[in-house]
Amino acid sequence: MSVLEASYIVFLLPPHQRNLGKRVVKMPKLYFLDAALAASLMGIQTTTQLAIHPLRGALFETLIVSEFLKARFNAGLVSNLFFWRDNVGLEVDLLLEEPAGLMPVEIKSSATVTGDLFKGLRKWLAIAGDAARQPRLVCAAPASYQREGIDVRRWQEAAG
Repeated sequence: MSVLEASYIVFLLPPHQRNLGKRVVKMPKLYFLDAALAASLMGIQTTTQLAIHPLRGALFETLIVSEFLKARFNAGLVSNLFFWRDNVGLEVDLLLEEPAGLMPVEIKSSATVTGDLFKGLRKWLAIAGDAARQPRLVCAAPASYQREGIDVRRWQEAAG
């Protein structure tokens, strides 16, 4: 595993460890830094195959997590990325730890934004209180906008 990490093939995203409620997950999540490599290893060769693949959402999450990490590294900064999951399985895919607070980011491959997509963010915001920054949902929506106090971003603007 350390060779894959040192070669920038995979990235281990650690769980956030500060006192924000009970967390079931203590193990990091594994992401490929190249979503196309991950897709190729899964046998996906066309966009049609990707569109109907059962792991499309996981590949989309891989793409977005890697973009956030690359944005940090390109700015000469170390990773400040974590994830959070509570004891009933609600999760925030990414937490960006910054001096101004923690920014939660939910990642969904859907182009249709429903209130159900905000469940993990809402739970985390209730627990985090003043430690929270502007929450963000990154998805396949055709445009970026605000909804119910959440910054909905199209995936092309994810890390910006």
